[in-house]
Amino acid sequence: MPFGIALRAHGLGGAITRVGVSMPLYFFRIRNGRYSGSADQATECADREAAWKEMTSVCADMAAGISRKLQENSEWNMELLDEAKKPVFRISIIAESFD
Repeated sequence: MPFGIALRAHGLGGAITRVGVSMPLYFFRIRNGRYSGSADQATECADREAAWKEMTSVCADMAAGISRKLQENSEWNMELLDEAKKPVFRISIIAESFD
């Protein structure tokens, strides 16, 4: 079973309980120009699909503020990192000037 989920039957009725349930941990990292920072607190998500939904939700909440402060010819990135701090997903907002 994925992510260390163990099932154990108890009693004559065969009730099943979940023991030691652990979900994968993910960390957000923001990059904006020379600034790069990673969250100290992890976010638990059931799977990659749930992690993607969480990331897009957080990014959507931040998008208006980011776009108002974005300077010409700059880039803003949000990454979702796995427990080993390796990138799983990235969303980028790029401001380009064509002059």
